[in-house]
Amino acid sequence: MSGPGPVLVLGGTTEGRTLATELVAAAVPVVSSLAGRVSAPRLPPGAVRVGGFGGSEGLAEYLADHRISAVVDATHPFAARITANANAACARTGTPLLVLRRAPWTAAERDRWTIVSSLPSAATELDRYDADARVLLTVGRQGVDAFALASQQLWLRSVDPPDAPLPARTELIRDRGPFTIDGELLLLRRLSIDVLVTKNSGGSMTAAKLAAARQLGLPVIVVARPPLPPGVRVVDDVPTALNWLTSS
Repeated sequence: MSGPGPVLVLGGTTEGRTLATELVAAAVPVVSSLAGRVSAPRLPPGAVRVGGFGGSEGLAEYLADHRISAVVDATHPFAARITANANAACARTGTPLLVLRRAPWTAAERDRWTIVSSLPSAATELDRYDADARVLLTVGRQGVDAFALASQQLWLRSVDPPDAPLPARTELIRDRGPFTIDGELLLLRRLSIDVLVTKNSGGSMTAAKLAAARQLGLPVIVVARPPLPPGVRVVDDVPTALNWLTSS
């Protein structure tokens, strides 16, 4: 699918780094774009740019100016704005677009999941719990504002602290996966967590918290992924994405 110009990988995820690594190994020119929201990102091999494009119009200009042969959107499953901009820019320039999204998590036997559509809905769901409940938030630093009015004691786990002040009764745990089941069990027990709140990010890097919650019988509020733009091509693993890029 890729032509003489470089492939643009909208990355910041394990899948994006892995795809860039495979493309470099296959001698396919690649540029990885990172949003720059993490202070010390794990950089992929090959060319890397950091920062936004200026919306869909700025991205379209970049695609044309740099003669990008194809775009792979390997951003986080909740990066809906980036995906929408990529879809619009590729449609405008006629650039092939592939969305690389890891498969979402699915509930297993004995899981106590409540699935909600958004972070505000997750905060509303917490109203069902007593004010003395203890809550672990694994929703990213940009999502904590939705819980500003929560009455419970909260712990936010994220790689970097939020830009805005933490809500009242919220403590920050700075950590980065991959996490283990034993480590997650230790954390949940040490903090006496009653409820876990998470986005359905999928993948193995942070899935251990779900297994730990299952073992402890804890309820989990799961925020469902935002919908993808209609008609976009989606694959859920790097080999399929690499085959799409190199098959023609």
